[in-house]
Amino acid sequence: MPGILNISGTPSARKKTVMSVASIALILLLWHAVSAVVYLQRGVEFPGPVSTLLRLVELIQGHELSGSTIMEHTRASIQRWFTGITIAAALGIGWGVIAGRSPVIESLTSRIPQLLLLIPGLAWIPVALLLFGIGELSTIFMISVSAFAPIAVNTLSGIKHVDINLVRAAQMMGAGTSTLFFNVLLPAALPALLTGMRIGIGTGWRVLVAAEMIVGTGTGLGYSIIQARWTLDYASSFACIAIICLIGLLVEHTLLKQLEKRTIERWNLAASDQ
Repeated sequence: MPGILNISGTPSARKKTVMSVASIALILLLWHAVSAVVYLQRGVEFPGPVSTLLRLVELIQGHELSGSTIMEHTRASIQRWFTGITIAAALGIGWGVIAGRSPVIESLTSRIPQLLLLIPGLAWIPVALLLFGIGELSTIFMISVSAFAPIAVNTLSGIKHVDINLVRAAQMMGAGTSTLFFNVLLPAALPALLTGMRIGIGTGWRVLVAAEMIVGTGTGLGYSIIQARWTLDYASSFACIAIICLIGLLVEHTLLKQLEKRTIERWNLAASDQ
């Protein structure tokens, strides 16, 4: 029908697709060029896109890496990351809501997440090792404490910027604590809260990989990278790095965007922002 537009065929959509493909091609070309230059200059085998892909296929097919399959390493990393982010979100959102509604608590505790924002994730390694020793708990602690701060600060900001007239109107209509939170505070604070979650999730993922390299988890993508280095299996290290990038892109451009889209549809935030 002439009145119906084919969105996938519009010039802007085609241009976006072409630019995305061109960007990926440029990255692969630069990667290949660096691999060739390193080999010519230093005589060192620098894994390029092809050798990395071939090694990745071998690992996916079941070849073991550092005593486990690549699927087991990936699953272990995702489980640690999910656990750490869940803890950080529960504490960060909970604190942000309470502090945003209580000036006394905000005055007493607001410096804590602000200070935590200034501390790099890897700086928590000695603290984690002293508290929990080598292993799972140290890694989860580092993820949680690193992701907590951006989630907490953004939640507090979102709660504080809720229109006080909306809160008073809801209270005058007899809204209880739960009704006030879910129907007034949460929808109004969601844009800031989602920003905090996006930052926290990304921070937690980066800290996870670094922590696995150092605190001795025994499994995980970060652990696999550092172990492959000792055996000079750089192709496996690059394959693990590729998986890390793919998971990050999947979370950022698929899961988080879908969450934001559903949030906007559920709470009609687009209309309220205009």
